[in-house]
Amino acid sequence: MSGDRPPVPGVEGRAGKFPGPSLIPALNAIQERVGWLPREELVSLSRDTRRPLYEIQGLVSFYPHFRTEPPPQVALHVCHDLSCWLRGGEQQITDLRERFGSDADVELVEVSCLGRCDTAPAVAVNDEPGHVDDVDELVRRARVLTAEPPPPVAPVPPRETPWPNDPYAPGEPRYRVLRSLLAGDLDGAGLVQTLQDSGLRGMGGAGFPTGKKWELVAAQDQRPTYAICNADESEPGTFKDRQILADQPHLVLEGLLLGMAVVGAEEGFVFIRHEYGPEADVLRAEIDRLRAEGLVGGDVLGSGRRLSVELFISPGGYILGEESALIECMEGHRGEPRNKPPFPGVFGLWGKPTLMNSVETFADVPVIVERGAQWWCDQGEGDSNGLKFFAVSGDVARPGVYCVPAGTTARRLLDQAGGVADGRDLAAVQPGGASSNFLGPESLDVALDFDALAEAGSMLGSGAMVVLAEGTDVLAAATNTLRFFRDESCGKCVPCRVGSHKAHELLTDAIAGDGLDEEGEERVLELERTLRMTSICGLGQVALGPVASVLGLQRGGAMARPQPLE
Repeated sequence: MSGDRPPVPGVEGRAGKFPGPSLIPALNAIQERVGWLPREELVSLSRDTRRPLYEIQGLVSFYPHFRTEPPPQVALHVCHDLSCWLRGGEQQITDLRERFGSDADVELVEVSCLGRCDTAPAVAVNDEPGHVDDVDELVRRARVLTAEPPPPVAPVPPRETPWPNDPYAPGEPRYRVLRSLLAGDLDGAGLVQTLQDSGLRGMGGAGFPTGKKWELVAAQDQRPTYAICNADESEPGTFKDRQILADQPHLVLEGLLLGMAVVGAEEGFVFIRHEYGPEADVLRAEIDRLRAEGLVGGDVLGSGRRLSVELFISPGGYILGEESALIECMEGHRGEPRNKPPFPGVFGLWGKPTLMNSVETFADVPVIVERGAQWWCDQGEGDSNGLKFFAVSGDVARPGVYCVPAGTTARRLLDQAGGVADGRDLAAVQPGGASSNFLGPESLDVALDFDALAEAGSMLGSGAMVVLAEGTDVLAAATNTLRFFRDESCGKCVPCRVGSHKAHELLTDAIAGDGLDEEGEERVLELERTLRMTSICGLGQVALGPVASVLGLQRGGAMARPQPLE
């Protein structure tokens, strides 16, 4: 988002929050230029923008990406979340501390998921991603390049074979669905009806019907209207959107632009996590191509429509994946979720109606519109419609991203990924990422779709299947997941902030000692119920669900819980 955006007329500060342009792009720019955020730079920003210094300090202290001290020569970030933990990440961190602990030039920091679970244990050295085995080479390069401008990020190599949701053959002109809509050959209302008939639901976790959402936003009278692609994929085990951004930027952007045209938005944004630098570069290059072809700009293809697309780089924090926290961030506030209703479709960015969908959801729109709702429905299995991307990681032979018919069973997806690593038996799976409940081997034939997984006691969630092999301490694995949610809590509501900490403390002590007794188990389950019923957003509502599901499995049956609120 442009840092010089004027305050939107009629939008005043809310609950002590400042109206006006977001300062986060300016803070990102300072850190990119200087390497950190010196006080004199913040004072200068405060003076130039006429914003109080305490507002700026409040932002800097909230977002983990911002540095308030000079960076080391080598910043070595090592993931400690579930997929990496399952691949020996804990021991790797110990080994790395022994190797670099006395090196004054190296800052080793344990971090939450880097979105590279397919290469677990994952690391990043000065923001360059890699596998733990690459650390020596990455550190060597970082030492050499510290005094020089960093080289351009290596481009993401294109996929040789198109994914099945791509209607464009290699070398074929793209964006024909968008061109048809702008030329008047397609009707916006008809496009929305096609989406409704297809049964496409939001693939970011909540599963709200996509066509219904587009219809609701298009029906709002307020202007301007905005559109946002939520690419802040930060949940452990989840990296499918990263792959889609790398391989299908044209579909993501075409879906976003179609949404903008339908709901009457002139400005659209891709909100992307800062760890996805190579993917952000792919998007920038694709936006440049769109601009060169006249598909974004002031008068797109002579249609009289203005369509502008920008990237907004996240300053960090899993909570920003929640739609209202993301909007708070884009407006320049601390990324704390709003109470809902109103929902973003009515009161979103800058208080205006805002269409927000995930990367995968937008990427599916062009093929549905071009080939029709029935074609999409026919791609699924059983009662399920369409195609579904899954990230598969953990104790699996071939971790990676797979696109399968919706309704595919967990067993068939696991087989496609080569089965459990080293031929071991299965202990459990998380079918929908870190926020989904664990399922035991007896549930492998459940269909991977919204309703079937909910009935089985879990959820489709972020579309990430994490595999745990026999011999794994599943309660310890669930506690690892709880640590992630505890660390990522924004702290706004007491149940989430305090309850996740108390539960993690209790479980850690139990695992290190004699295990969880009956009284301790009841305390954990009581905390789970409290967080689920009283937390403001989905983070707190799901934080203890995986732990509760493991306790249920240990008693001989899965523990179901409601889906998190959208």
